[in-house]
Amino acid sequence: MFKIGYRTIKTAIGTALAIMISQWMGLENFVSAGIITILCIQNTKKKSLQAAWSRFLACTIAMVFCALFFEGIAYHPLVIGLLLLFFIPTTVSLGLKEGIVSSSVIILHIFSDGHISKENILNEFGIITVGMGIALFMNLYMPSLEEKLYQLQEKIEENFYTIFHEITLYLRDNDHIWDGKEITETANLLKEGKMLAYQDIENHFLREEKLFYSYFNMREKQFEKIEHILWIVTSLSHQVHQAHIIADFMEDLSTNIHPGNTVQLSLQKLQRMKAEFEQMELPTTREEFEARAALFQFVREMEQYLLIKSSFKGMKKRKKTVYTRKAQA
Repeated sequence: MFKIGYRTIKTAIGTALAIMISQWMGLENFVSAGIITILCIQNTKKKSLQAAWSRFLACTIAMVFCALFFEGIAYHPLVIGLLLLFFIPTTVSLGLKEGIVSSSVIILHIFSDGHISKENILNEFGIITVGMGIALFMNLYMPSLEEKLYQLQEKIEENFYTIFHEITLYLRDNDHIWDGKEITETANLLKEGKMLAYQDIENHFLREEKLFYSYFNMREKQFEKIEHILWIVTSLSHQVHQAHIIADFMEDLSTNIHPGNTVQLSLQKLQRMKAEFEQMELPTTREEFEARAALFQFVREMEQYLLIKSSFKGMKKRKKTVYTRKAQA
């Protein structure tokens, strides 16, 4: 389905405004202001500001190169090639490679004029200022990502619940079948969540709020542990009493997933469970030994899963939410 995004709308409006303002100001080559606006409108506010600053510096350097090469040698097409041969490596080495295209436009303007004067230098700065200024103005508005971030957070936690529930069922019955679609889905949700959370950080100049990014990063690390746990669970081929005890723990944990940090209660339960296992009689068969060894590794992975959450300072759930399970893991 045909869809027009915010960036496209801002680019279209900004380009038209830049050209109109430049034309109203009586600037020569006024359409170039629209080109600069297109180049400077980025996905985030910080990227737009960085792009504008890089292009401004690159254009300033380009004018210096024009004075050295055109006035020092000649206004000839071969000199343009010679100029670019030195100008491009210079801008790249200064970390201003984003400004190469816009600077090339300025270079060609001065070449077309056939001379350097106060008037055409001011004209080029006018084009640059209008183009970049309109781009920054258009990027003052960025649609809020908070709702989408909360939706991703809630969906990931619902998937964690489903995965834990399926693990619980398998621990109680090794014949339980599950298609595992939540595994792939969760991996994609975590990737999208981190990307949008970083974009949200880039849209704020005066604060460094990384709570959502930290949250998705924490869940990503926990998800790696879950993948290890799933491999251990699927390797179980012999039913032992300890599996049912762990299943009860996993069932309780599955109903206690949210973004807050009250994980210490679960860690305490896990420690009590480990102590209980240590008091049990030793396995009497090879199958029982292998099953209990796998479950011991399972418990260690779960401990790491909970410790990952314990280092996260926690965040509040939004007030309006369809996600109503209790808070803990």
